[in-house]
Amino acid sequence: MTELSAVLDRIDQDLPQSLERLFGLVRIKSISTDPAFGAECRKAAEWLVAELDNLGFDASVRDTAGHPMVVGHHAGPAEDAPHVLFYGHYDVQPIDPIELWEDDPFDPKLKDLGNGRKVVTGRGTADDKGQLLTFVEACRAYKAVHGTLPVRVTVLFEGEEESGSPSLKPFLDANAAELKADYALVCDTGMWDGETPAITASLRGLVGEEIIVTAANRDLHSGMYGGAAANPIQILSKILAGLHDENGRVTLEGFYDGVEETPSNIKAAWETMTGGRNDMLEEVGLSELAGEKGRSMLELLWARPTCEINGISGGYAGQGFKTVIASKASAKVSCRLVGDQDPEKIRASLRAYVQSKIPADCSVEFLEHGASPAIQLAYDSPLLTKAKTALSDEWPKPALVVGVGGSIPIVGDFQKLLGMESLLVGFGLNDDRVHSPNEKYDLTSYHKGIRSWARIMASLAD
Repeated sequence: MTELSAVLDRIDQDLPQSLERLFGLVRIKSISTDPAFGAECRKAAEWLVAELDNLGFDASVRDTAGHPMVVGHHAGPAEDAPHVLFYGHYDVQPIDPIELWEDDPFDPKLKDLGNGRKVVTGRGTADDKGQLLTFVEACRAYKAVHGTLPVRVTVLFEGEEESGSPSLKPFLDANAAELKADYALVCDTGMWDGETPAITASLRGLVGEEIIVTAANRDLHSGMYGGAAANPIQILSKILAGLHDENGRVTLEGFYDGVEETPSNIKAAWETMTGGRNDMLEEVGLSELAGEKGRSMLELLWARPTCEINGISGGYAGQGFKTVIASKASAKVSCRLVGDQDPEKIRASLRAYVQSKIPADCSVEFLEHGASPAIQLAYDSPLLTKAKTALSDEWPKPALVVGVGGSIPIVGDFQKLLGMESLLVGFGLNDDRVHSPNEKYDLTSYHKGIRSWARIMASLAD
């Protein structure tokens, strides 16, 4: 029996106990955005430290201005062994609306969906407690069989990912020397489908901005002032409508600086991946592509920037009707970035555009909501190649190298602050209901995810 096969056998044998540990972590109500759950967040951090201590890690809870970090170190087999930093987060999203949950979100259960498919239900099972534990459980199996790990390992578990990670960058700045490794491993992504693992090679960046337009010094009666007084809702609506032209392109000056066309061979490869994923629209009741005309689904999601309106508020929105001209109106806008787009230049361009449309007797205020650049990993990276082989050996279908339309700012921080390439491998599925009621994580995702990390660590050690 090879060194790896013995570890894989141990993972299989220990699955029932491993599930109990997952249940124990999910039961902790670590909702980071609600101060009422601060003690629960600390409890989750302490739970993880105890588990890491049991595996021979030098682990501790590290206080921050917000919720604590968990840091652990394992020396591995030798000082010259490859060194990885594994990142995950133990905090979860709020559970609202609670009435839509079929079960208590913090009382995890193993459910049989039929056709041989079993899932673990509960808040955080997929995002990110189940994903985080796939790596911890792989380390557990290696320790049980061989007494050590195949590589040197540092873990960083965060408690504020679901609330914007305000403490993360300061923590990385203050502890850069301790946390730096050969490369980072991030398990907060997903599979291509239930049989096909995926490695994420690109992430879009993000700029978030809130725009608040103020006109009169109080709400006005629309019969007395309508037609004469400036209406901030109308002003803001016109501004937002002008963010895109008739072809779906963003109109902000310099917005496409640093955006390159995707090579034709890459676009052709994307189109062979189950029809380019056009079924994603059908799943949500839509049938026509929006955004830039002439682009495919995957190109729009992975390789093109966006400017989206995420929320609008102003005036009376309660029951019945109120004929009022609001004093204020606001909108939340997010830009997803690709290539070498500069987040701060995009923010400045957006603000300049908005200010140019504000009447002289009105005013505008801006509130920042984060900024991070896009990430693109080299398709020929040795790290990616090793992981792709390891994953393909575990799953029914070969691993794919994909992009993600979302943003994971920590990956940019690892690259910029710690100089580390990141490997993004996750085992979530599109129907996991992440951030929604009835969140779940497939048992196969959990079980084979553990086995996958064991294979990846073995391949990195080689």
